[in-house]
Amino acid sequence: MNPKAIAPYSIARSSAFIIAIILLASSAFWGRIPVFLFLNRDFGTIADTVLLGFTYLAEGWMWIPYLIIVGWFFKKDKAIIVYSFVVSTLLTQIPKLLLFPNITRPIASGIAPNLMHTVKGVTMHQLSSFPSGHTATAFTIFLLTIYLFDRTKMILIGLLYAMLCGYSRIYLGQHFPMDVGGGIIVAIMTIEISKRLRKIKSDAISENF
Repeated sequence: MNPKAIAPYSIARSSAFIIAIILLASSAFWGRIPVFLFLNRDFGTIADTVLLGFTYLAEGWMWIPYLIIVGWFFKKDKAIIVYSFVVSTLLTQIPKLLLFPNITRPIASGIAPNLMHTVKGVTMHQLSSFPSGHTATAFTIFLLTIYLFDRTKMILIGLLYAMLCGYSRIYLGQHFPMDVGGGIIVAIMTIEISKRLRKIKSDAISENF
């Protein structure tokens, strides 16, 4: 990667980190339920449809078209894309399933149903709330895209995509803001680890020639 490409990625990473800290700190200070209820507002049927769509755009299957389009069509580094998918999955699923399996989601946290906005037809999960896997996927794709394409002008669009995906998890009543913050931290860690894995592989190949 060209050294001058560090700047856009650094901006994107710092922006993501600030958002994560705001979500985590506010949840720690005011409590995860009050912060959730503040953000979990009903903005109408159009918002329901749009934000449900953004949730779909942050599911695991997004890695398949991403690899095809970015890796093969744009000829970007396929290895770091694969590394990012694997690392993001591990950093998300290990805490959710092994470390914090009993952390409740909003629907199972004692919040009165009339106080919480949900969207009809969406299956509500009850446990394994932290961190948000959808958020981790969206922010990993955002950060990886900035890293690979080195375009400052892509930051705003990419950040908007990632933020809407993360917010959709709160809007749909599936996650607390602190879970979204955790997902963002997972994304940052994913790219940093993936960069190092690629460097190790590159150094190993160089030593063999």
